[in-house]
Amino acid sequence: MSENGASGGADAARGVARRRARTICWRMKSARTERWARRASSALLGLLVAAVLVVAGVLAYEAHDAAASHRATAERALRDYASVAAWELATALGEVFDASVAPALAAITSGKAASPFEPAADPATIAREAGANASCSDGTRRTFVTVDLRNGDARAAGRPIDESSLAGIRDAIVADVRARFRQERGFVMLDPAGAAAVAYGVRIAEHGAPLAAYAVTMCPEQSGARLVRPALSRRPLLPRDVTGGIASDSLLAISVRDARGNELLAPTAASETGVTTGQAVADRVGEIRIAVAFRPGALARLRLGPPARSRLPILLALLGAATGLLFVAALQLRREQELTRMRSDFVAGVSHELRTPLAQILLFAETLRFGRVRSEEERLEAVEVIVQEGQRLMRLVENVLHFARASRDASTPAPRPVALAPLAAETVARFAPLADVAGSRVELSCDESAWALAEAGAVRQILLNLLDNAIKHGPPGQRIHVGVERDGRTARLTVEDEGPGVPHDDRARVWLPFERGEGADARAGDAPGSGLGLAVVRELAAAFGGRAEVESGLRGGARFVVTLPAVEAPARVDRATRTVA
Repeated sequence: MSENGASGGADAARGVARRRARTICWRMKSARTERWARRASSALLGLLVAAVLVVAGVLAYEAHDAAASHRATAERALRDYASVAAWELATALGEVFDASVAPALAAITSGKAASPFEPAADPATIAREAGANASCSDGTRRTFVTVDLRNGDARAAGRPIDESSLAGIRDAIVADVRARFRQERGFVMLDPAGAAAVAYGVRIAEHGAPLAAYAVTMCPEQSGARLVRPALSRRPLLPRDVTGGIASDSLLAISVRDARGNELLAPTAASETGVTTGQAVADRVGEIRIAVAFRPGALARLRLGPPARSRLPILLALLGAATGLLFVAALQLRREQELTRMRSDFVAGVSHELRTPLAQILLFAETLRFGRVRSEEERLEAVEVIVQEGQRLMRLVENVLHFARASRDASTPAPRPVALAPLAAETVARFAPLADVAGSRVELSCDESAWALAEAGAVRQILLNLLDNAIKHGPPGQRIHVGVERDGRTARLTVEDEGPGVPHDDRARVWLPFERGEGADARAGDAPGSGLGLAVVRELAAAFGGRAEVESGLRGGARFVVTLPAVEAPARVDRATRTVA
């Protein structure tokens, strides 16, 4: 080659070196920018997750607070209804009591006195006017007592009583009138200490001043326990629009006790758990105490429905679901970022893969164009380099096209019986010059009986990708062994290098698109390929019903094995393509 030709070649090499340096700088800047973008995106995602969790927590708290408030309101309403029922029963009890006492005392206590100086009526006269009501149903005579509230004088008639019992009745009546007298109060039942229970009414003057109290002892049929049952049937204890026409006593558990705590009416069923009991006191009927609660299952029968249940479990479940969705979103974003990184590395790798052979093709093409070769041998060498780099470009383009077709499910394989041994020999012969450039040597061992159901072009591409992978990730001067063998119903293609091998944990990951291992080019600072070669191998093997695996080689490197369905050699074979004619 002439001096001008050598100078032109050196200038072209320097241009290639400058372009490679600019490319490395651009990659470093792009990598820094991409790392900053990933960190910013991760920080933004973290803030978004925290904000969503805070908002979800606030909403959950507000919803729980609203549910608790609603439940408290419903419980207050139920408690109020129970109190209303207790008050209604106390009122009905007073009405029944008034009806039982009125025949004996109504005549003397009704109306008003014409004068505040009206004398107190004689108890014997009251007893005579009471007629049949002067005795109980068992024939026992009743005691009538007159207490003049103006001077405290007390007299008795009917069944005799001692002075101490009379004094006890008088003192109890005077104390009760002083403490609780109201003009509209009606009859009152007292249980004085040391005396029989009595019912009394008050005679009042024109302006409501109490003049005298008239009392009568109670009969057994007028006791507190005998008054409760008629009181229950006297009036409904709950509003009809709440019960829907259902009897109140079938909805309520009612307990009645006297002032001493003796049980007059026991509840027929336990109260509803968690519902506060309503209470009332029939102060005119011996301080009888009434407690009302809802029976089990009664709340569901009311038109207002049961108190709202806590929705905290649902809220916690929704919060957990939101957290899970955020986790999935974060995982998806991370995968997207990883895919973006792999695609960026793929673009960088493809750019490098394209730039290097193109630079070589341009260099030697310009050498031939300007006639800078000094001999026929140098011209043939330049043409050979151009052909080799063109084939390298063709393999890369085929890998990219195949991956694109596989991503769109556009590839439709048409397998036919193919002899693997001649295809492997042809492929190794075509790849030998590239192996010589890398200082490697390819060895081939074939089983002539190995036929597979596949496509010749696909098998060729599988072997070329595996050989290219071995060159990239193996050391200079290595021996690459290619094997073709028949194993029962399968045919196996093996490519074994002397590189660092593939760790066991990474053996599934190396078949993924855009995954690139650490090879010779990586150690030199260049991108080790496009990351599509092994993915294309796996896709092609799967398209014909086979599989691709990687294992440890006998010489310490990696051994890639592609298994295809085996077939018997057909009778008629095209000698040129070694396929069925």
